[in-house]
Amino acid sequence: MLDYKKLGFMCGLEVHYQLSTRKLFCHCPNLVHDSNSISYKIQRNLMAFEGESGKKDIAAEYEESKNKTFIYEGSNSSSCLVELDESPPFPIDQGALKTSIQVAMLLNMKIVNEVIVMRKIVIDGSNVSGYQRTTLIGRDGFLETSKGKVKIPTLYLEEDAAQKTSKTKDTVTYNLSRLGIPLLEIATSPDLQDPEHAKETAYLIGMVVKSTGKAHRGIGSIRQDVNISIKNHSRIELKGFQDLRSIPKVIDYEILRQLKEKNESSHVRKVEPNLTTSYLRPMPGSSRLYPETDLKTIQISKEFLKTIEIPELLTERALNFEKKYNLPSDHAREIVSENIPFDYYAEKYKIEPKIIANLLIEAPKEISSRFIIKKQLKQKDFEFVFDNLENKKISREAAFEVLKDISLDIKPNLLKYQTISLGELEAFIKDLVEKNKGVSISGLMGDVMKRYRGSVDGKSAMELLKKYVR
Repeated sequence: MLDYKKLGFMCGLEVHYQLSTRKLFCHCPNLVHDSNSISYKIQRNLMAFEGESGKKDIAAEYEESKNKTFIYEGSNSSSCLVELDESPPFPIDQGALKTSIQVAMLLNMKIVNEVIVMRKIVIDGSNVSGYQRTTLIGRDGFLETSKGKVKIPTLYLEEDAAQKTSKTKDTVTYNLSRLGIPLLEIATSPDLQDPEHAKETAYLIGMVVKSTGKAHRGIGSIRQDVNISIKNHSRIELKGFQDLRSIPKVIDYEILRQLKEKNESSHVRKVEPNLTTSYLRPMPGSSRLYPETDLKTIQISKEFLKTIEIPELLTERALNFEKKYNLPSDHAREIVSENIPFDYYAEKYKIEPKIIANLLIEAPKEISSRFIIKKQLKQKDFEFVFDNLENKKISREAAFEVLKDISLDIKPNLLKYQTISLGELEAFIKDLVEKNKGVSISGLMGDVMKRYRGSVDGKSAMELLKKYVR
């Protein structure tokens, strides 16, 4: 096992979260289209240019040296002339601005007095214009973790990049629908003590963003970059992975790689599917920033800040669910994290809340792990099951079987799961025990459930078995 303290381990995160508001600098909706929705294509060749410092950024020059042609595919329903760099940007979206300030407040940050939009030079093709608009929202914050405070020096609100869809030796193709979606970039100081601490911190930052109710969901909506260095080695930035569960392995693999390298300069690496990394480009510097002259500075007054409502953290909301309905803590956390309308079901049905939670959370997981599902369960499916469960037309065990049938696109046959009377069950169990003397209770229970799966309550069956097995 690696000794991180002895290695001089230093690690910080940059966590990126899409927001579900409309695009940041135009009125286009927040939609990501596939290749079947393409309305037009354009082509660009991008060049590196000087930033505010009067120098060209080394990373931009590196990308220019590749001499790539970029092809952009767009849809009229999700992109406009702003994405094509054929129109000035609209004023910053107020919904995204307010959400970013809410997140900054939850992270104990100082909110800037002025929102100044800057252009950040990016010529890897992910922006048609060759730059990304970005603005600082908060600074000097912190997050409480199990291993102490982690400082949060900056929170930026910026426009997301286009999504790469294919490439050849000379060209790269991008889908424009993602370009311009509001994106939060939240950076930590190198305070993370080990890989598991990095994972925890990424989770907590995500929890804070989700607490606003404006975190976008779906593939590609969350991305994490990790900055790592060890004693006598330069800082390396790792990009390109979405699942925070992979953070510990990615970090350990990178440390082992760095231990084998000598005199390595600071640079950016891409995380591959197998969680190893490959060289991507030199580390960018400050030379790639310059002001956005098409947008006015926004003053953030004390009066405006008073209008910003600080949302309840998901952790607090989960604790309230846990207490209110006497739920297991993991179920309460998942209810708030996945935005499950638990209150609606708990108030509508006279069913024990733990049973409702189990069917909403655990049943779908078990079904997908055991079977190849053909349909995603919807609200009407759960309501169908809860209606029949409440009216005692099916048992708790049958509820799972009905959900399974729906997932497999099989029309549920409730007659198959119709509950039997306690007297009928007792008669069957008494006869079963007499004919199978010496068989264990677990073995007899298997016979009962095989005969009446979905039609009897397992707890009642076990109590009757204990009554007759001597």
